[in-house]
Amino acid sequence: MLSPIDVLQEQIRSHLAAFDRRQVPPTGGVRRAAVTVCVLEDAERVPYTILIKRAAHGRNPGQWALPGGRMDDGERAVDAALRELAEETGVTGVEVAGMLDDFVTDSGFVITPVVAFGGVQQPVADPREVASVHDVPLEWFLAPGVPRWRGKLLQMPLGPSIVVHAPTGAILWQFAEVALRGREQRVFDVKQPRWTRT
Repeated sequence: MLSPIDVLQEQIRSHLAAFDRRQVPPTGGVRRAAVTVCVLEDAERVPYTILIKRAAHGRNPGQWALPGGRMDDGERAVDAALRELAEETGVTGVEVAGMLDDFVTDSGFVITPVVAFGGVQQPVADPREVASVHDVPLEWFLAPGVPRWRGKLLQMPLGPSIVVHAPTGAILWQFAEVALRGREQRVFDVKQPRWTRT
């Protein structure tokens, strides 16, 4: 008999396999990045994902984000996402479940989101890039009031002090709808707050 986490993983895999992912074709001059929505388990096998708070220096200082970063020349999106996950949080040995739509940011990056399972691990922030790592139980993505809208701006309230905006908020909304709920949800037109456009 499958455990609840095994059932959840099968559902997420199935939902992502059925999703007609939209990607931005490779073209010269486009800056590309990749991020990982990494589903981990606590000691009781309760599933959660991780968000990072960027360090106070560098790109997007102090912002909520998924582990990720720029792709190296010739690097595949999945490889870049998992490399950045390992570098920023120490999480390794993950199993890729699928991918979500590419998201084109207002600053001209194409972000490719990768969904992966990492089992029971303890993420540790790399202080050179990450101020802190935060656990977000998957049930919070399905809670009433998530997402919420402030005018035309999407907000993902995912904890007492965690409110995530696009582009990360848009990716997490699509994760909740597509991977967790099995719905088709596009987020390419979700607006970014001005302060995230760095």
